[in-house]
Amino acid sequence: MKSFSIKDLLQESPLGEKVEVNGWVKTFRSNRFIALNDGSTLRNIQCVVDFEQFDEQLLKQINTGAALKTSGTLVESQGRGQDVEIQVEDIFVHGTAHPEEYPIQPKKHSLEFLREKAHLRVRTNTFSAVMRVRSALAFAIHSYFQQHGFYYMHTPIITGSDAEGAGEMFRVTTMDPENPPKDEKGHIDYSKDFFGKETNLTVSGQLEAETYAMGLGKVYTFGPTFRAENSNTSRHLAEFWMIEPEMAFYELKENMDLAEDFVKWITRYVLDNCTEDLQFLEKRLLDEEKSKPQHQRSEMPLVEKLQFVVNNEFKRITYTEAIDILKNSKPNKKKKFEYPIEEWGADLQSEHERFLVEKYFKSPVILYDYPAKIKAFYMRLNDDEKTVRAMDVLFPGIGEIIGGSQREERLEVLQQKIKEFNIDEKELWWYLDLRRFGTAVHSGFGLGFERMVQFVTGMGNIRDVIPYPRTPQNAEF
Repeated sequence: MKSFSIKDLLQESPLGEKVEVNGWVKTFRSNRFIALNDGSTLRNIQCVVDFEQFDEQLLKQINTGAALKTSGTLVESQGRGQDVEIQVEDIFVHGTAHPEEYPIQPKKHSLEFLREKAHLRVRTNTFSAVMRVRSALAFAIHSYFQQHGFYYMHTPIITGSDAEGAGEMFRVTTMDPENPPKDEKGHIDYSKDFFGKETNLTVSGQLEAETYAMGLGKVYTFGPTFRAENSNTSRHLAEFWMIEPEMAFYELKENMDLAEDFVKWITRYVLDNCTEDLQFLEKRLLDEEKSKPQHQRSEMPLVEKLQFVVNNEFKRITYTEAIDILKNSKPNKKKKFEYPIEEWGADLQSEHERFLVEKYFKSPVILYDYPAKIKAFYMRLNDDEKTVRAMDVLFPGIGEIIGGSQREERLEVLQQKIKEFNIDEKELWWYLDLRRFGTAVHSGFGLGFERMVQFVTGMGNIRDVIPYPRTPQNAEF
């Protein structure tokens, strides 16, 4: 007897054959119809039991959440809702689930409730769909880079440098928190710590990836990053995954070309390979938005939004052009923006980014040449000495999804920038060495994986697109 995943069984439909499937019970109706799901697809397989042929004690164990192996003959279904079903001849109960204690009963649960049950929420349709899409997206990212001549590298998770200069980092130490060693001045003596210096969890693998790009040509990272920002919002996580390609001999234009091609490619992959899950998530989103006021609803349905990214040329404009458009826009003049645009140099918020994408250009947008003052130290200074060769890719419904730049390859300019940002040059001696020994133009960008999963699935809260969200005051599981 052949054992099938439910996805394969429904695709192959070997009518008349003896088949075996394992899964978890979604529902058991009339002591006769078991809806079984194994996570391989949204769809359940209906297993029809002749209850007179089975022991009553066995049937009592078949409750929502129980794990079963069922075997029998695959036949055409007599009822509505499915094409095929299994006429069950044998049932083995792998594990029971007490009906009054199992929390994921067949009814509507709020996302907040399910976050408290993060270890079981993947058994719901919404979360199984999201996590299958997440897996497909991760595969697409690796496929894209591997097919385009990039080498995958693992950058350190424990680091002594702060790539963003933001200072919001998680400290890594083995010292006794009650009684850490002190120096003569009474300060904590990190020379006695495990690494002999102050170390943290990484906020980005970019700087280390740059060093490898300057030897391998084109590299990418795909790893966990950590930010100790006390941001309790639907857009922030303390632990998230980042994709960061770095390319030697790439200027800003080639960086923008790559970002556009990459993001279209991975979106197309999901459209082609996750049709069933995307249709389900689109319907879920439409139902959810019915309760929202019109102005808070999505401009377009989920699948159409993904096609919008794939089928449109990304509009490229400078930050200066964007500021002019925003300053003269209706929402700005009528004081509809929460953060009014008054002058050049303002840090754009997602409301501004979304206006440019959804209302003004009606296409994804790449903004470039930002004011140096609002961007990181490693971005290449333009000849005007006011702007840097930075770029952000803006998407509908989300705003910025990719941030990148041409990196500063000139030693003296980089040293000056490090000084202006109050960063200790000694900490970055190795980074500066890249500019001392065979420096060259190079560029790269970063894509927050969870932001991309959020965009592709239409989920409103970033905590619902990662298996176990890490947020302020929450490290459960």
